[in-house]
Amino acid sequence: MSYDKLKKPIEYLKGVGPQRGDALKKHLNIFCYHDLLTYYPFRYVDRSKFYQIREITPDMPFVQMVGRLTSIEVVGQKQTQRLVAKFTDGDELIDLVWFKGVTWMKKSLSVGPEYIVFGKPTEYNQRVNIAHPEIELNTPANRVLNTALQPVYNSSEALKSRGLDTKGILKLQQTALEELKGAIPENLPDSIIKKAALLSHDTALQAIHFPPSVDMLNKAKNRLKFEELFFNQLKLLKAQNYNKKQYQGFVFEKVGEHFNTFFKEYLPFELTGAQKRVMKEIRADLGSGRQMNRLLQGDVGSGKTLVALLTMLIAIDNGYQTCLMAPTEILANQHFATLQGMLKDMDLNIALLTGSVKKAQRDVIHKMLEDGSLDILIGTHALIEDKVQFKNLGLVVIDEQHRFGVQQRARLWKKNDRPPHILIMSATPIPRTLAMTLYGDLDVSIIDELPPGRKAISTAHRFESSRITVFGFIREQIALGRQIYIVYPLIEESEKSDLKNLYEGYDVICREFPRPDYHVSIVHGKQKAAEKDAEMQRFVKGETQIMVATTVIEVGVNVPNASVMVIENAERFGLSQLHQLRGRVGRGADQSYCILMTGYKLSADGRVRIDTMVRTTDGFEIAEVDLKLRGPGDMSGTRQSGTEDFKLVNLVEDQKILSYVRSIIIELLKKEDLDANPSYKMLNDYAVFCQRNTGVWSRIS
Repeated sequence: MSYDKLKKPIEYLKGVGPQRGDALKKHLNIFCYHDLLTYYPFRYVDRSKFYQIREITPDMPFVQMVGRLTSIEVVGQKQTQRLVAKFTDGDELIDLVWFKGVTWMKKSLSVGPEYIVFGKPTEYNQRVNIAHPEIELNTPANRVLNTALQPVYNSSEALKSRGLDTKGILKLQQTALEELKGAIPENLPDSIIKKAALLSHDTALQAIHFPPSVDMLNKAKNRLKFEELFFNQLKLLKAQNYNKKQYQGFVFEKVGEHFNTFFKEYLPFELTGAQKRVMKEIRADLGSGRQMNRLLQGDVGSGKTLVALLTMLIAIDNGYQTCLMAPTEILANQHFATLQGMLKDMDLNIALLTGSVKKAQRDVIHKMLEDGSLDILIGTHALIEDKVQFKNLGLVVIDEQHRFGVQQRARLWKKNDRPPHILIMSATPIPRTLAMTLYGDLDVSIIDELPPGRKAISTAHRFESSRITVFGFIREQIALGRQIYIVYPLIEESEKSDLKNLYEGYDVICREFPRPDYHVSIVHGKQKAAEKDAEMQRFVKGETQIMVATTVIEVGVNVPNASVMVIENAERFGLSQLHQLRGRVGRGADQSYCILMTGYKLSADGRVRIDTMVRTTDGFEIAEVDLKLRGPGDMSGTRQSGTEDFKLVNLVEDQKILSYVRSIIIELLKKEDLDANPSYKMLNDYAVFCQRNTGVWSRIS
């Protein structure tokens, strides 16, 4: 069965036409019949019960009645005009009132015919009435639309002006389903439908728009959620299998001199159990003969960079070059300083390539890359320039990869005929369900322990009335030789009021902590790069005790001596950002503190965010709360090309379905060649039909 009818342009559906078609395309991204059928209701209203007028009270949510109009009258002057229609069910009367569209409504209503009325009761002058009810003739066709569970669709004023409110969209769904009767192909094989006890595809689409019962609606939702997750996971797991079969990786057969020397003589601290486990997983990849595609997750300070360095040393011991790409110059500089410090006593060449590197130095780096004398290159987007050519690139490490575009990453690992091994680091903890849908084609390693000597950061919530106490605590910490961050929200660099607040805060800090006893830095995104770097360096060197800043210090500043993070207006930050900011302290052996300053008025979500930060320092637990609060598409740093936009699936509520679907596909791929077996042809047909411009993380073709 083909998808030709589902591809049919929406303007050809009866009741649409060019103007409505343009509106549907512009406001709802509905271009064809399939787009319409997968535009699902966002809630349902129970229309199963009809009330007598005498049963209606103003505190009832919604009521439905059948009866006739006895009079229709325009009341009031022009500015306060309203339409009042008296409605009877044969026993009593109730007023129906419209304040908008008075002329149109008066023309559309008649005394005599039987109507179905649906609306919210209100009270006016001690009498119950219904304002702006839905009203339509009690015909067989309209009774079909008024199913027991009435679907409600998102619309807009522009759509409503063309008759495309909830009822208008529902009528289009009815027309489309009637026209497509018997022409909606099944997209899952019978074996899976039976195994998972699913409705058929066409039955599920019919039931989600016209549910005959709550039970049938739940079965329809389950089928369509299963389907969304199935094709998401099938794409990712097929890509993973393809990589493992198709791409031969460089075989790193030995752990040699450089690794052993560093491990025995220069390792800054003993590896945690989690780091040892992850290294074992990486070693297995590197020796397998397949290209490694591994995501390395871990909180700020968990030791991801050390694991990356050990992996780089294995590559070097096997005769290959390595590179590390970071999203910003600040972060690239930090990685360079960290690795250079760790390797300073070893016979290895390491270089930094960013937009700030002068041409003469660039030329030297290019030459060393091409002749193979440069072992490790660290940089930003500058690494993907065509001029940057490696002699034998064996390993690519990407930090915070969500900040790079798909094509940017692709250009980096196409520097070789055979793709290098890929290790992706993320300090943004990602909930398991989100990781499976975003990075399901990658193998995942998690570092869930902090290195020895690291103390958990103590987090406290303080209101404005406690500011004097907070200043006293800062003085105590500075007296102990510690340094302090004070961060202000500057969500958009163009927000002048935020910039004003930053400078007002800076002035207050300078008055409270005057020279010559104290020195204060200020950093924000509006500064010139040289000025910003100079201020940061003063703080890094300990020349200033307090840094007043915006979130530019969220990543890229590593000052082990900084022990206090004060976050002003903390309620304005998301959980992920609060967690990242807190991670700027606690990087040394001293006890560190995070103080969340807020006003007294906190939203419900704001209170949950603050309470979560005070309760836990576990980044994965925080990420789970963030997912519940904000949803998957809005999690910091995750919305990007390649991210799936689910129409029904909720990754918080539907974790069990996701795990079940994934297990079915893994089992299926072990047993079957889906592309060769005709029993599974519909999977590929539907995937091709629905194909959008999406990608997978590990392979860009």
